[in-house]
Order: sequence, then C-alpha cells, then structure tokens
Amino acid sequence: MKRFVLTAALLCIVAAAQAQIYKWQDQNNRTVISDRPPTGVVRKPLTIEAEAPPAAADAGKTMADREMDFRKRQKESVERNEKAEKEQRLTAQRQEDCDAARRSLQAMESGERVAMRDARGERYFLDDSQRQQEIARIRQTVQSNCK
Repeated sequence: MKRFVLTAALLCIVAAAQAQIYKWQDQNNRTVISDRPPTGVVRKPLTIEAEAPPAAADAGKTMADREMDFRKRQKESVERNEKAEKEQRLTAQRQEDCDAARRSLQAMESGERVAMRDARGERYFLDDSQRQQEIARIRQTVQSNCK
C-alpha cells in the first residue's frame, strides 16, 4: 500500500514537472493564460515552461504523522491566542487600576474633606497628617503601577 501511494505521488510530481503554460492574445485582444495550447487564430503565442513544484517536506510522512503535526500546530495556535487574551486582560486591568489610583490621588489633593471607614465600618474624616500619608501612599501606587 505504501509503495502504491509513493508511486502515485512521484507520478504527480513528474507530471507537474512536465507541465507547460501557454499565453496568447485572442481575437478580442484579451490575454489568455492556460495549460492547453491555443486553438484558432491567436496573436503573439508564447509557451512558458513551468517549474516543478518544490518537493513537499511532509511527502514521506504518513497520514498519522501529518495529523499529529496538524493537531500540534492547532494546539500551539490556541495557546498563543489564550496567552494574547490573558495579556490583553492584564493590560486592561492595570489601566483600570491606574485610572482609579489617579482619581483617588486627585480627590486627596483637591483639599475637600475625605471620609474613610474603619475596621468596624464606622465613618471618620481624615485630618491633615492622615491625608498626607494617604497622598504619599497613593502617589507610590501611581508611580509603580502607571507606566
């Protein structure tokens, strides 16, 4: 069975190597390119010798090997797409975090009274020293996360 397939493949390659391409202009002055010689009245006939197609790298591979290669390429493609999507999500999340930090910094630097919640959920207002500490912390966050 393998011999038959190999012989058939070689015959196809040899047949393709012997192919000729014909180029001519018909009665309506249109250029025609074909693998068959022109019939009837033609102007400027030209015969072009076609080169043999390059030998396929997987001509000697079995169907199972080609299937395995296909599945491997398919898996790699899926992995590349997943990695790109993950990177895109991370980039979007970083941008959102950066924007939130900048808004917080802007609110702290605005001079308005800022209320926070303590561990028990009770609201309290920041005094000037707490505000300066919070501004320093948020600036550090902006500097490290917003690049």
